[in-house]
Amino acid sequence: MWRAIRLFLWIGFMLFAADLQSQGQSPQLTPELQKVRSALEKYQDPIVAVHDGYFSTVGCLVLPDGAMGVHFLNPALIAPEPDPMKPQILLYEPDGERLRLVAVEWFIPLATGIKERPKIFGQPFDGPMEGHHPLLPTALHHYDLHVWLFKNNPAGLFKSTNPAVKCPTGAYTFFEQPAKIVPHPGVTTP
Repeated sequence: MWRAIRLFLWIGFMLFAADLQSQGQSPQLTPELQKVRSALEKYQDPIVAVHDGYFSTVGCLVLPDGAMGVHFLNPALIAPEPDPMKPQILLYEPDGERLRLVAVEWFIPLATGIKERPKIFGQPFDGPMEGHHPLLPTALHHYDLHVWLFKNNPAGLFKSTNPAVKCPTGAYTFFEQPAKIVPHPGVTTP
């Protein structure tokens, strides 16, 4: 009987460990990114994010090569220079009745007067591109950089989409094509 109980507990532990691994909760991060992740850990609770000025766009974005999830935007943090400790967007993955924090995004509209392609953590931002319709107007041209701090991304830590993120089928899931790149005087596209 004890052997059966130990076997049951061992199987349970292995399933739990496999579930954590499949959720990708442990991306490999540099010390700088570990510091950012620690500072943003409080946003595992989306209500804390709302209290700190982040507002949900409600929709869960899916693109051909993966999903982004549900965006929470803090307009007060929008500026022409990225602050590594203050991303403008938090990304959540719907998980049953919960939202799980999976990534963060630095978002810089061209309207801020930005003069050149921004860069943080040694990474140049993507863009400039149109806004992600229907949640952002296409006329909202911007640069952005996604960092998958809270969920492993098989496509890469700084990729805009994550094939491991799932959005439920429903009225608030939006299937999009990648945003079109737009010209920005004096900036060449990669």
